[in-house]
Amino acid sequence: MDHSDHSDHGGHTSHMAAGTGAAGGASWSMAVKATLHCLTGCAIGEIFGMVIGTALLWGNVPTMVLAISLAFVFGYSFTLFAVRRAGLDWKSAVRIALAADTVSIAVMELVDNSIIALTPGAMDAHLSDGLFWYALLGGFAVAFLITTPVNKWMIGRGRGHAVVHSLH
Repeated sequence: MDHSDHSDHGGHTSHMAAGTGAAGGASWSMAVKATLHCLTGCAIGEIFGMVIGTALLWGNVPTMVLAISLAFVFGYSFTLFAVRRAGLDWKSAVRIALAADTVSIAVMELVDNSIIALTPGAMDAHLSDGLFWYALLGGFAVAFLITTPVNKWMIGRGRGHAVVHSLH
């Protein structure tokens, strides 16, 4: 891959990965990989949050707040540690992780938590109930389908995971 296209946008350097840019857009393969990366971090964080809140018998709102917060923490941390391994300092790594993942995680969390909230009985289901896991996993699947085109659009404009891919 050639990662030599470096352009300046308002004082911030943007590294555009191969297969991105205004002319060609991003490949679906790249968008799927970026979304799977995001989904992995989000799912780990959200599952931990749901399990912790449910096990502690918290109400729906505090459990969802914890789950969403942990989804962002884990989602960002996956990117943060990957770009740190690539040699970036902490400040740059944090900026890249925030730029790369915020929209993707936000869309994913909005969609999958909406699915859970709108699934009858899912908010009151316990960890041992199939409905709990079906709603959670179904929410992730729908979120993946909706977030992938969002990531494709962002990568095609040198945003989101395009910045991360330039460091690989």
